[in-house]
Amino acid sequence: MTSNLLLPETPAAVGSNVGGTVRRAVHALMLVVSGIFLALHALHLNADFPNYSPWMDWSKYTDEGWYGDAAIRHFQRGHWYVPGDFNPAAALPVWPLLESAVFRFAGVNVAAARALTVVVFGLILVASYLLIRRWARLSAAGRRAESPSLAPAIGVLLLAVSPFCYVFTRLAILEPLLILLTLLALLVASYVCPLGEGGASFLKRLLLPALLGLLVTLMVLTKTTAVFLLPAIGWLLWARAGFRFRPFLRLCLLPGGVAVVTWLAYYFVVVHPHFLLDYQYLFSANAYTGITASTAVSIFASTIADGFWIGHLVFPLALLAILIATLNLRLTLRNPLVPALLFWAAGYTAFLAYHNNLQPRYYLVIAVPLTLLVPIVFESLWRAPALAHSQTQAQAHPLAAAALIVALAATVVMDARQTLHYVRTPEYTFARAAAQIQQIIAADRRKDPSHNPLVLSISGSNLSLMTGLPSICDDFGTMELPTRVATYRPGWFVTWNQVDDDKMDALTPLYRLDRVASFPVMDDPERNLLILYRLDAAEPTPPKPRRRKPIPRLLQTKIGQQPSTTQLVH
Repeated sequence: MTSNLLLPETPAAVGSNVGGTVRRAVHALMLVVSGIFLALHALHLNADFPNYSPWMDWSKYTDEGWYGDAAIRHFQRGHWYVPGDFNPAAALPVWPLLESAVFRFAGVNVAAARALTVVVFGLILVASYLLIRRWARLSAAGRRAESPSLAPAIGVLLLAVSPFCYVFTRLAILEPLLILLTLLALLVASYVCPLGEGGASFLKRLLLPALLGLLVTLMVLTKTTAVFLLPAIGWLLWARAGFRFRPFLRLCLLPGGVAVVTWLAYYFVVVHPHFLLDYQYLFSANAYTGITASTAVSIFASTIADGFWIGHLVFPLALLAILIATLNLRLTLRNPLVPALLFWAAGYTAFLAYHNNLQPRYYLVIAVPLTLLVPIVFESLWRAPALAHSQTQAQAHPLAAAALIVALAATVVMDARQTLHYVRTPEYTFARAAAQIQQIIAADRRKDPSHNPLVLSISGSNLSLMTGLPSICDDFGTMELPTRVATYRPGWFVTWNQVDDDKMDALTPLYRLDRVASFPVMDDPERNLLILYRLDAAEPTPPKPRRRKPIPRLLQTKIGQQPSTTQLVH
């Protein structure tokens, strides 16, 4: 009997081996390129958000400090809470807790905070890869053996070279962590099993569902808008339950119970007795603008049109992928991850339209599912000839596949080129301005130690992160601004371009504003000049002399007409 190892390989087998080798080489190359671009994210961490980019977002002036303020103040002041000021950590504690762990070893500085975000982005790439590969294998179960999927590597590459992801995943803001937790929740949901399912391990029946519930709580405590992403997790649980109602309810019981119990425990143990006012203020400060019947169409159109912030080629490809997934339900339902990503993107798009505050950073939460949809859906078309019912269908797919490959290659090249431009041309206008403000205040304090170094500014928390200067916010806070100013008596005021009327009204009763310096910073026409004022105590206004009221003419008497003392006694 001759061993199969000694038999000559058939041409089909040789072609299959060669094709498999090429796919593995391409797969490895894409992951290497992705790793290189991830490493580029870690360069120039102190640099400004790129000037003259397509994304005019105010988060680059404020959000890094605001949402890490609890960690910043904990190490700089010894306590994280400043009564009456903006304290978002009361409702969103997860990100400042992570930053605290980093600051304990690296100290409080903006590079450390942004390095943490780059690490989070790296984990996003890993989680995206594992999630796509997991569901590619599950969707292929029960069918003939197929060559390894390239979709995970393509998805990671598109995210890694994206200039949109580059600029916003280098800011220490909340959205990257929310994305990571959502991906981890979807990944865990793909492994859980119903409680009553025989043969399932203890890990899949109890530990993973409990972990899923904890991840949901962390999502909501990272950014409350995470509730709009829960339908995506629910869909994967529905798929794991075999699209059956009772197993689905059993599957949701444990993660749902853990999520509810942990969130309620945080609310009633931490928030309600201590920080309820700050918790409620976060929602009132971000009150939804809402939409009306007359504006709904225009707002929705703007919400979709602004999706081009994600990428001028990626976004149209994502819309095409959504169209294909919607029209070809057989291909869509074969991989439940596709509807889950659609629910993710649709849920957050609904929030954006309802909120009607279309800031580019919010679209980062949508960019990831839309980008991952592209390789998943397009690869389903590449593999479709094997499932085609007619020769005509089988012949049509190679042309479509070639066009899609060209489009993906063009996307990668154009995005990589723009990202490399940002890497090669860092600017430091904000960083230099912050350092000069710190030097001016330090020099003044050496001359006048009694002058308060506390800075009042909407960007004060960012300045604290960059320089260590203590600060309070001039815009958000549970105290009215005049009361806050009178309570904390700041010694410096930093504003953008001009002093607004409400700030002047709050300051002038107590202070005289002395303009010390101004710094051209960044590119926003509304915020491109950072102005530093020294706040000196206003001189007390002397009381106005009392004017004696004139004596009526009829009561006036001349000298000699006054009654004598004897007459007055009588």
